[in-house]
Amino acid sequence: MKAFQTICRQLRSSKRFSVEPAALVYFSTSCYSCGRNKKMNPYEEVDQEKYSHLVQSVLSFGGLARTPESLFHEDALLYGPVSKQKPPKQEEEARVPQNWFPIFNPERNVKPETSDPSIPLKIPLQRNVVPSVTQILQETMTKQQIFCLERWKQRMILELGENAFKEYTSNMFLQGKQFHEALEGILSPQGNLKERDENLKSGYVESVQHILKDVSGVRALESAVQHETLKYIGLLDCVAEYQGELCVIDWKTSEKPKPFIRNTFDNPLQVVAYMGAMNHDANYSFQVQCGLIVVAYKDGSPAHSHLMDAELCSQYWAKWLLRLEEYTEKKKNQNIQKSD
Repeated sequence: MKAFQTICRQLRSSKRFSVEPAALVYFSTSCYSCGRNKKMNPYEEVDQEKYSHLVQSVLSFGGLARTPESLFHEDALLYGPVSKQKPPKQEEEARVPQNWFPIFNPERNVKPETSDPSIPLKIPLQRNVVPSVTQILQETMTKQQIFCLERWKQRMILELGENAFKEYTSNMFLQGKQFHEALEGILSPQGNLKERDENLKSGYVESVQHILKDVSGVRALESAVQHETLKYIGLLDCVAEYQGELCVIDWKTSEKPKPFIRNTFDNPLQVVAYMGAMNHDANYSFQVQCGLIVVAYKDGSPAHSHLMDAELCSQYWAKWLLRLEEYTEKKKNQNIQKSD
């Protein structure tokens, strides 16, 4: 340091040099400050011009009420436009029946040959080794259906108790049976007028009054059907004209509203199974191309009706054939295990 001061004095005394006072200069012996560049703020590396519209949008928000439109706009700024790609189809939707059989019979007329429907058909159900539609649907329920049914059962048992739950299910079955008997008495020409008046007091019957006004030309009531080729049987509720269309009608009861056909679970499969069997059953001289599901309510509130045209019936028929094949394969495997 003394040597440095001596050199400065010599320079001042020299005529050639003029040293003006300058700001103090500090030297650091730290290798960190000399060997590395100044640390940059990460925000300085962002392309501010590119995101200026986003910053402006956020800063101009001003506490205004947020709406779905504004939220979608913000999402579009943050994440880009929504991709409207269709979700992949489920595996079940891609499946097709291996053994296809038509639901409609091309050799049979849609309209009945007889013009006198005063005596509806009522063919008794013959119980034999052939499975019923109800049995097939119950034994081929999906895992989700089984889970939901079991969860409902456990919830009801916790709420009512096991004995009360058994009584509840027994009463529901009895009410459904009485509802079907009441409708049979109303729709049958041989029905007793006194019984009809008593039936009208039922909440379920009151629920379907607006439906019954459009029902005419009853062709069958509580009548059995059998599909000789596909090997199954069933007992349909009613075959009649509804708003001019000949339909297989299925009467249902429910404690919860079912305004959409998807709320009826496997009921459409049940209807088309009856249709397909009846259209190829020798006991019937006509065929139907429409189905009708009617859901009645105990409190008498208007029933929901779900009309299925020929196209919709064909779609559900393909699903029914898949369930039938699943049942057949399941029974085949069970028989193989028994033989082993």
